[in-house]
Formats: sequence, C-alpha cells, structure tokens
Amino acid sequence: MLERKPTVIDMFSGCGGLSRGFMDAGFEVLLGVDNEAIALKTFKENHGNAETLQADLFDPATILEMQKVIGDKKVDLIVGGPPCQGFSLTGPRDADDKRNTLFKSMVEAAKVFQPQAFVLENVPGLATLYKGKAKDEILESFSKLGYTVNYQVLYAPDYGVPQIRKRIFFVGIKGETPFVFPEPTHFPHEYVTCGEAISDLHDREDNNLGDEIDVYMNQPLTDYQKYMREKTSVLYNHVGTKHTDHVKEVISLVPEGGNHKDLPPGVGESRKFNEAWTRYHSQKPSKTIDTGHRNHFHYKYNRVPTVRENARLQTFTDDFVFYGTKTQQYRQVGNAVPPLLGYHIAKKLKTYLKIEQEV
Repeated sequence: MLERKPTVIDMFSGCGGLSRGFMDAGFEVLLGVDNEAIALKTFKENHGNAETLQADLFDPATILEMQKVIGDKKVDLIVGGPPCQGFSLTGPRDADDKRNTLFKSMVEAAKVFQPQAFVLENVPGLATLYKGKAKDEILESFSKLGYTVNYQVLYAPDYGVPQIRKRIFFVGIKGETPFVFPEPTHFPHEYVTCGEAISDLHDREDNNLGDEIDVYMNQPLTDYQKYMREKTSVLYNHVGTKHTDHVKEVISLVPEGGNHKDLPPGVGESRKFNEAWTRYHSQKPSKTIDTGHRNHFHYKYNRVPTVRENARLQTFTDDFVFYGTKTQQYRQVGNAVPPLLGYHIAKKLKTYLKIEQEV
C-alpha cells in the first residue's frame, strides 16, 4: 500500500510559482490554467507531468474543459491567484472592474471538483478596498460550499524570501476545521538579503551580456545560493541588458538602497515616480519584484537585474527555466507567487488533508 501524493490544480497559474511550491512540498500538480501561452510553456517545462490549458477563466465553459483534461483523477486542492489589478495600489482602481470577480471561477471549480481545500492568493488591498466587498464575497461563496475559510496577510521575508512582498492568502478546508497559517521561519535579523541571494551571479556588464544557457563562473557563497543551485549545474536566464552610457551614468549616481530622490537636480527627470531609479541594498531584502525591468537596479552593478536574479529574489530555484522573450520572462517572474511561500503553506496544509492509500 502506497500513500498517493495529494493533487493540485493551479488556476490563473502564470508560470506556476505557487504550484511549484506545492510540488516541492510533495504535491502532484495535475493542471495549470492560464490565458497566456508562453507562461504555460514555462509552467509545463517546470511542473513534472502536469497538463496545461490555455483558456479564458471568464468563460464558464473553461471548467468543462478542465474536467476533460483531468479525467477521472481526484483533485484534492485548487490554488490560484486571480488577477489583482482592480485591488492593486498601483494603477486605477475600479469597483466595477470585471477582473475583480474572477475569483468566482475558483468557486465554480470548487463546486465541480469538490476539493478538500483551496488556496486563493491576492494583494492585501483586496481585504479592505470597496469596504471589503470582495473579501466578504469570497468568504460567503466558499462557506456556502461547506468550506471553513481563514485568511491572513503574509510578509514574504518572514518565510525566507529575500524580497519585501505582502500577499493575502485565503485557505479553506472542507468541514469545520479552520486552517492555521504557518509560523514565520525567519525574524528580521535573519532575513535573507539581496547579497545573500545573488552575489554569486557574475556582473553581466558592458559586452559580457551572456546567453540564455550558460555556465556559473563563481562558487556559491551562502546557504541560500547553495539551495538555489543544488538541482542544476547549468545557469539559465542570466542575460544582461545593454544600457546606453547615459542610463549607466544615471544609475551610477544612485547610492545603494537609494532611488530617484537621491539624484542631482535635472538628472533622470524622464522617470521620477515612486519606484523609479531604485537600487537594491545588498544587506536587505529587495523591493517587490514587479512585471517590468526598468525601475530597479543591481545593488552593485550599473544595470537592471537579470531574469535569473529576479527569479532568485522570488525564490525560484535555478533549475526553473523561463521561456519567451526577455520581456515575457520578466513578466512571468514578477506575476508569480514566490514558490517558497507556497511551499510553507503547502507543508502546513498537507497535515489537514485526508489522502487515501493506493493499492
């Protein structure tokens, strides 16, 4: 008799950061659903034998398509991070933005697949914006299906992620048992820093931009770097960006941990907003990784971080390969839930699931 692995479907999967964390915690990923083909290619190449489905989750027929792909396999868990533009602090907020209702497709999927649990991730603003309307709808919709739902805002550095990132997680368990969120693994004086995360990756400045498939030039210097590198001897996605001399000059004027406010008058005027011209600090976690790649700079080198450096700061291990153009790769990394955050939720959630034996 073998105990089978608990199974998971990832909706709004993108490249699959959340479900990769579950996979690393011993779950079997059955399916990733998203509307972007290149993100699904990345998902498929990095999630074992998982299937993918390119589909619009606004369309009710998508749940039927998911059923066809899953077949007679049992689904223990549904996870997902519905697009959060309507709740995000960046960009226009609109109470009627139809993306605010995308979580309902996860409710419909729960009706059909009857999983033992679900995990829904979003930006913290979801809890308070529009007087908590979306939060209340999520709690009510899943409660009607028999789930006891608990939610909490998690701060990524508390769980070993070298990045300042806050996300709200709703976790529902079928029945009357409330989910208790995992305790932090790191205290502030133990937070993993930018330097500890990426200092082994070589400079990629000037004419040494590198290739998508490359070699490491340095040994790992920290435990975190060893963990990132333990599943691969090949360096992927560490390709530099060619900047003009003017841009490099402006970047060079920003001190470690500084931003556009530290520039002399008249310098860098074309981009002066909240996150512009921000240089990481080697002794602190990074700023939140976003979907672009023009606003943040390496703590030491006068350039933007590579895709691999951003992936490290998101806790994607180095064997996780990103596909598509560089712009697409940056977007996949920035949109993802840090796998390590998913891993800690997954490990805790596993103790709540009842997995029958396989004969």
